[in-house]
Amino acid sequence: MIETAWNRLSAEALRGLAARDAIVLLPVASTEQHGPHLATGVDDFLCSEICRRTAAALAPDVPVVVAPTVWFGLADHHVPFGGTFTVSLATYYAVLRDLCRAILGAGFRRIVIVNGHGGNIQALASFTGELTRELAAPIASTTYFMEGQAAQAGILEDQRGVMHACEAETSMMMAVHPDLVSTARLKDAHGPDFDIAASLTPSLKMFRTFAELTASGVAGDARKASAGKGEALLAACSTALAARLRAGEPWSVANRAERRG
Repeated sequence: MIETAWNRLSAEALRGLAARDAIVLLPVASTEQHGPHLATGVDDFLCSEICRRTAAALAPDVPVVVAPTVWFGLADHHVPFGGTFTVSLATYYAVLRDLCRAILGAGFRRIVIVNGHGGNIQALASFTGELTRELAAPIASTTYFMEGQAAQAGILEDQRGVMHACEAETSMMMAVHPDLVSTARLKDAHGPDFDIAASLTPSLKMFRTFAELTASGVAGDARKASAGKGEALLAACSTALAARLRAGEPWSVANRAERRG
């Protein structure tokens, strides 16, 4: 298997990949409460796994490197449950800016920030433009569970996509880190549905903690989770992202827009 992990490669190997215009995947996640049945590192572990699988699907014909995962993010809304790290918006931007600057300084030109935490989505949508301007480089971003959504709906029983500590996330953890899933607590791992996409739609809103939405810390229902569903979800998301990158997105789309302009 081709090695794609930045921290498992030598500086010489990384210089060679930069010379081949390799794509750098920068996983960003969070360390936060995930209900009574899951470890706090869910977003970190799953986003890292998606990036690893995406890179495996691309290499060796599409050169790619997976940077170390940023394990913290914007998680104020989970703080009332304990077990949560969070940083300010300014700190988060500064960290991502400096990491992207380091990647560019190592000779790479194409960076995709791959997000694994719902609370980061709105900030990353703004940051991508700011980073592109400040660093004069085409920084792209995506949220892994927004990839392959049609396939996700066909895999899950009680939901159409990822919520929080739910059927989807619990299934994926069962597939890759079953030791971090407390099956004895699955009976308590359920809460009201939460539509992440709808929560991002502009409307009259104010900040709400997750404790105001769910007593268990779970959005959705983890009781129907299985390792088989988790493996299918991981495959659907990583395959969809790899296909887009293999096709040249998002850079080919930007180039076409520039030519039309």
